[in-house]
Amino acid sequence: MKTSTVPTIFNAAGSGRWRMAAVCLAALLTAGCASLRSATAPMYTVSDPSQCVARADTLLVLLPGVYSNPDEFAREGFVRAVQEQRLAVDVVRVDAHLGYYEKGTFVDRLRQDVIAPAQARGYRAIWIAGISLGGFGGLIYAQERPGELAGLVALAPYLGDPTLAEEVAEAGGLLRWTAPARVSEDARTQREAALWSGLKGYASPSGNALPPLWLGYGTADRFARSNGLLGAVLPGERVFTTDGGHDWAPWRRLWHAMLPTLPLPRCTS
Repeated sequence: MKTSTVPTIFNAAGSGRWRMAAVCLAALLTAGCASLRSATAPMYTVSDPSQCVARADTLLVLLPGVYSNPDEFAREGFVRAVQEQRLAVDVVRVDAHLGYYEKGTFVDRLRQDVIAPAQARGYRAIWIAGISLGGFGGLIYAQERPGELAGLVALAPYLGDPTLAEEVAEAGGLLRWTAPARVSEDARTQREAALWSGLKGYASPSGNALPPLWLGYGTADRFARSNGLLGAVLPGERVFTTDGGHDWAPWRRLWHAMLPTLPLPRCTS
C-alpha cells in the first residue's frame, strides 16, 4: 500500500433531476442491463451497530458496486475492519443497485430511506463510503445534497466515459480544465460534463460545500486514469493506491489502509 502524492448531475433542462440509463452504455458494465433489478421503495438496508457505544452519533453508509450486494461488505471484512479499528460509528449497508440509477431515483431514495431517517434519529455526522458505482453514487449525492455529508470515501469510483477524462487530461488536469460553454446535444455527455464540473470544486477554495473526500484505487484498475485526475487535486494524504485492478482484493487493502486515517470518533473504553 502506498499513499499517492501525486459532484450533482443535471439533465439538459438544468433541473437537477437526472437519469443514469447511460451507465448501461459505459465502461462500468460488461454485460448490458437486461438483468436490472426493480428500484423498490424503500431501499433495503442492513444495520451493523457500533460494538463499543450504546448510542453512536456518527453513521457510515456503505454503497456497493454495480454487481455487488450489501452482504458482500460483511463477507469481505469491511464491517469487521470498522469494528477492529474500534470506531464509535454505526454502519448501514444499502442495497443501492443499478436499478435506482437507471430509474433516476437514487438520490431521492437514499435521502428518503437512509439519510433523512438517520438525521431524525439524531446522528450528528453521516459519511458515505462507496465502491465503483457506489463511489459514483456518493459523489453525486454530495453534489445534489450539499452540506449533508461529513465525509466521503470513494474506492475506484466510476467517473463517466473515459473520453471526457482524456479531455480533462489534455487540458492539464482539473485545475486547468474548463467545462465547455455548450456541450453535445447528447444527454449522457451533458450529465458527465456536469459531474466533472462538480468535481472541479475539489480543486477550488470555493468548493466548501463539498464534503472532505478520501479516494482509493488500484493502479491497474480500469478507472485508474480518471481516478488519478481527481486524486491530483486532493490532499496527498487523502489519496491511496495499491497494486491490482477492479476487484475486492485491492479494495480490502485500501479500506484497511484508509480507515485509520479517517477523522471518525473512536471508542474510549
